[in-house]
Amino acid sequence: MRLAITAFIAGGLLLLFLPQVPLYWMQICVMGSIFCGVLCLLSRQSIVYGRAAVIILMFILGFAWNARYAENRLNHILASDLEGINLTIEGRVVALPQGNAAGAKFAFDVDDAFSHGELINPFPRRIYLSWQPAWRSTQSIPEIIPGQRWKLKVKLKRPYGSLNPYTFDFERWSFQQDFGASGSVKSGELLLAKEIGFTEFALAMELARWHLRRKIQSILSADARYAGVIVALVMGDQNAIDQDDWQIFNATGIGHLISISGLHVTMLAGMGAALAGWTWRRRSWPLVIPVSKVAAISGLLTAFIYAWLAGFQIPAQRTMYMVGVVAFALWSGRNPRSFDIWWWALAFVLLVDPMAPYTPGFWLSFGAVAAILFAMGNSEGLLGIPTGKEFELHWFYRMTKALREACRVQAVVTVALLPFTLYWFYQVSLVSPFANAFAIPLVSYVVTPFAIAGALLPEFIGRWLLLSAHAAMEYLAMVLDWMASWSWSVVWSRQPEWWALLISGVGIIYAIRPGRLMLSWRLRLLALSLSIPLFIPSLSDLGRPSLSSGEFRVSALDIGQGTAVLIETANKKLLYDTGPIIGSKDDAGQRVILPHLRGRGINQIDRMVISHSDSDHVGGATTLLKHIQFDSMMGSLPARNSLLLNLATRKIPSIPCKFGQRWSWDGVEFIVWHPREETLFEEQYPGKPNEMSCVLEVRNHDTSFWLTGDVEKQGELEITERLDLPALTEIGGRQVIFMAPHHGSKTSSSLALLQKVNPDLAFAQNGYRNRYGHPHPTVSARYADLGIPFFQTPLTGALLWEFRNNRDSLMQIWRHDIKRLWHR
Repeated sequence: MRLAITAFIAGGLLLLFLPQVPLYWMQICVMGSIFCGVLCLLSRQSIVYGRAAVIILMFILGFAWNARYAENRLNHILASDLEGINLTIEGRVVALPQGNAAGAKFAFDVDDAFSHGELINPFPRRIYLSWQPAWRSTQSIPEIIPGQRWKLKVKLKRPYGSLNPYTFDFERWSFQQDFGASGSVKSGELLLAKEIGFTEFALAMELARWHLRRKIQSILSADARYAGVIVALVMGDQNAIDQDDWQIFNATGIGHLISISGLHVTMLAGMGAALAGWTWRRRSWPLVIPVSKVAAISGLLTAFIYAWLAGFQIPAQRTMYMVGVVAFALWSGRNPRSFDIWWWALAFVLLVDPMAPYTPGFWLSFGAVAAILFAMGNSEGLLGIPTGKEFELHWFYRMTKALREACRVQAVVTVALLPFTLYWFYQVSLVSPFANAFAIPLVSYVVTPFAIAGALLPEFIGRWLLLSAHAAMEYLAMVLDWMASWSWSVVWSRQPEWWALLISGVGIIYAIRPGRLMLSWRLRLLALSLSIPLFIPSLSDLGRPSLSSGEFRVSALDIGQGTAVLIETANKKLLYDTGPIIGSKDDAGQRVILPHLRGRGINQIDRMVISHSDSDHVGGATTLLKHIQFDSMMGSLPARNSLLLNLATRKIPSIPCKFGQRWSWDGVEFIVWHPREETLFEEQYPGKPNEMSCVLEVRNHDTSFWLTGDVEKQGELEITERLDLPALTEIGGRQVIFMAPHHGSKTSSSLALLQKVNPDLAFAQNGYRNRYGHPHPTVSARYADLGIPFFQTPLTGALLWEFRNNRDSLMQIWRHDIKRLWHR
């Protein structure tokens, strides 16, 4: 049975490592089944063949189950001809919405969709909508509540998100959540305030979650900083937690507590079981059904209800299934091993939600529990400790043993999750053991119980419990803030390579193995040293050729409607522009550039170049300055620009960008072509900021790479004239790669400049279906007429180049998303 479950799980996980869902998956399954039938016939002669047949068959079933599940989701993607047009849809809000009267995002199940009065079929069954007030409107949006039926006027697009190495993949998340489209609401009509059927348990739980969240928010004042944390601990909704608080939680390694962890579900299940057992003993009912069985069922029921209230997240699911396996074993008179319980829970999670492995929480949750079960396999825990009179003699031993094993469990989890943490988050908290030492008991046994009880009990009691939970969280946050401020609190590293993960995994398994620590501590430390490559970028880069003198690397990030390009030479780095502002509290620096730099292990950049002052080019600078060390800045900015003031405060030297500037890093030349020579940081520019864009050429012996900002016709004319100067006609026979100015607008990419530069390849960074219509069709046609390949980041994702000495350049397109690679 164990091998069969393992084979089913392995078959399902195989799908994660395939580049696409094979069209012939059904044929594979049929052929595999025939092979299993042959083995079954042979099993009459040997039982080995029969076991092999069962294992292969379970592997095929696991693969087929996941492949069919994925194919069904891919069949419910919005048709491309329905993107960007006005549609009318009717359906229900089916999940807890995020936001407030100033704007909300929510999942919506579509029953009917119409275009110009005609029914659309097929149409995605579930979509993700954003409802914002009209531009410059003071009117709030209606309150969005799970179970409401709406008739909405919307504009939709296929699931799309920017794709870059080491950043959040919105398309993968949409696929995992089964969203066939996303879009915006223009207007809506509420048809029914509540439409929840008797059998729609999941939707009823979403409504209950909404009421719980509203109760917590109404009791805690609007300025209660950690109200979002309290909501997250009660029901798993983390969206209201401030980004600055998340940085503190992650820096101190307690981020796992600010969610519905397995410990919380186990604690509530134990309380439910204890209450049921105490009640059952009051009568003669144990003669009918034993107390232990009633307690087990009550614990399972409590875990089931709370897992749904918590949004049915992976840790809650895992714990619920493990409680269920234990309850089933108790009722059936079985005595399962610890890892049997773990395997069954894993199988149930993959059976119910085959897309769960797409989330880091799946690997972190199951990985942590597996490590604990493995490492503490022969641990007595608190079992067998004397009680009664002997307890009086041995209480110190009991407490010492409990503390020692709690410390070992914490150490095991920290060490075992080290590769996962570095792979997904590129950081390790050195203060985590100290922070968790007091945060785990405080959050698990004070903040969380008070918060849950306060949310569930009547308000006259719940108010004081919620206020107490919030006060405890405030005091905890003060200590965490102090610890996070230590210079050595966090170690950053690049995303490790697969071989480093494999080697460190082998060492960690040996280091945390069961047994007395003191008998083999030297060998354990030696095994743990195999994780050193995870923290040394030069070791992680083994097998990857480094840059030599005269070589450089370019990363044109998929940044949306804006610009951000990273240039790397052998020992220097330059960042050209920092992307746009995204919403009221987010920017491309936080969402794209910083994760990319962290994943690459880059903590210092020699020069920031800001082409001009538009927000889609300077939007992420403030965020990056908080986390990345910059040695200098060059740009075209007005004198009182907030970025210049920020740089002056940080004592980072800034110089204006102007024609004639030239420098060399590691045999790679950097040449400024625009703006004019006399440019300074002026109070007010004489023209449009776009025309003052800093135009930078990066060249080596074989390649000329142009970064053009938002320069338009007048600036392009000046550059064309400068290219005619005899002293500057140095492009020669180099390969020319050219950034389309101003994202490909119709006021740029003049024919004269293109003919003069004569690029071999051009690219544009712009937003998917952006409101400006970039790149303009006439500009795209101009590049096509000149025979210049024209790449656009919404279609390609990030564009990565490596320019080597005396070799052709290597170009990599990063659009590896599920939707396109699995497109048939």
